Amino acid sequence: MNHSDFVKTVAAYIKKYAPVYGIEVVSPIIAQAVLESGYGTSELAVNAHNYFGLKYREGRGKTCIGIYHMVGSEQNADDSYTSSAMQWCKFKDMENGVIGYFDFINIPNYKNLKGVTDPRKYLENIKADGYATSHKYVDNLMRVIETWHLTDYDKKEETKMSNSPLVVYTKLSPNHSGQRTHSIDRITPHCVVGQLSCESIAGCFTAGSEASCNYGIGTDGRISMIVEEKNRSWCSSSNANDQRSVTIECASDMSEPYAMNMKVYASLVKLCVDICKRNGKKKLLWFADKNKSLNYAPKADEMIITVHRWFANKSCPGNWLYARLGDLASEVTKQLTGGTSSGGGTTTPSTGKTLYRVQTGAFSKKANADALVAKLKSKGFDTYMVVAGGLYKVQVGAYSVKANAEAQMKKLKNAGFDAFITTQSGTAASQGNPTVKKSAAEIAKEIYNGTCSDPRWSTWGNEPTRSQRLKQAGYDPVAVQKEVNKLF
Repeated sequence: MNHSDFVKTVAAYIKKYAPVYGIEVVSPIIAQAVLESGYGTSELAVNAHNYFGLKYREGRGKTCIGIYHMVGSEQNADDSYTSSAMQWCKFKDMENGVIGYFDFINIPNYKNLKGVTDPRKYLENIKADGYATSHKYVDNLMRVIETWHLTDYDKKEETKMSNSPLVVYTKLSPNHSGQRTHSIDRITPHCVVGQLSCESIAGCFTAGSEASCNYGIGTDGRISMIVEEKNRSWCSSSNANDQRSVTIECASDMSEPYAMNMKVYASLVKLCVDICKRNGKKKLLWFADKNKSLNYAPKADEMIITVHRWFANKSCPGNWLYARLGDLASEVTKQLTGGTSSGGGTTTPSTGKTLYRVQTGAFSKKANADALVAKLKSKGFDTYMVVAGGLYKVQVGAYSVKANAEAQMKKLKNAGFDAFITTQSGTAASQGNPTVKKSAAEIAKEIYNGTCSDPRWSTWGNEPTRSQRLKQAGYDPVAVQKEVNKLF
């Protein structure tokens, strides 16, 4: 790789990951890679993919795969140098080496690097923080920046992302964070908790509602746009997820398992296919595992599914859809790769065919089932509970393909859990403390006292936000207001 190719290659990785870590200037980091590695030709770069002279620190750097031993030198105050055997981080490739750099500086000692936009200031800060001992470190790196015109990489590029042509209604919400700091490689479907039209879904996210989404799918399957794809919505209780995910609110029943009708599901499939196509993706992946999903770095042609329940104490997207996400990913990928949709062009979830459910326990007492759920979640398994035959049954996934269920069962057994496959379903059981439907008078008292029993909001808010929230929660705003008037 010649010098020019090295600069372009390492710059692409640095630009990709810098925003994830809150770093706004990339030219000094590109210069560091050039200077520290000699354009990728140093012993450390060739043998350990360490392009930044990163010393090994135990427990620091999730992509560090081992220790590389090599003599290094440091400059003393009197300009002399001291050489000694040192331990250095080892990475499997350049991309992971770049991630390793950002992990290395992602500690309080380097917090003054975040938000800096001036290259020299960034370098002065990182040297003062103890990153390098060379007295001419800043000047040497500034020369590299000037030689290669690296500040061109600092220019903000307008995000060129299109929106879905499937949209039939648009009502843009002001509730977003502006342009994304990460490319789109995730889709996060949600249950809206109400059989609402696409217009009503869009109407839930007016100013002051402190929430939004990119798209809404109404109960008749029509699609609305609420936040343009180029912008980050406020939807998943996770900044990092929303920065890279297209979020979709889907009309659903108002109680667990928050079932969706076939029109909604079919539109969800079509919308996911469209999102993937426009963003250059050929595969939609579902791992049914929080840690694996969030730690996975999708390939250029891959999109992954994430869910709201991974980032907040919520059921969203509900057990109805959660059990079908494997089928959703499979159907979307099939259509992306030229396959035909199931049902002669009408995409349907696995309601009319056998679902293979992986079950880990059945209990007469709910408390015992809750304990198993907590244990499974601590090991990274997403679970749900159903009631059937008077028993609380704990299940981990439901699959239309038996081999997928068998793979999950094997994974559970390897983790020390008993598991078997069943085709029996059941009625969803609330986990933890379920939200109890209250009377209009009780809700009125909450409004009067400035409280809110719904975990989605801290208060019911003022109009028109209050009516929107009451509708989402399944209450009649008019009836509640009558009770409020009585209190005043």
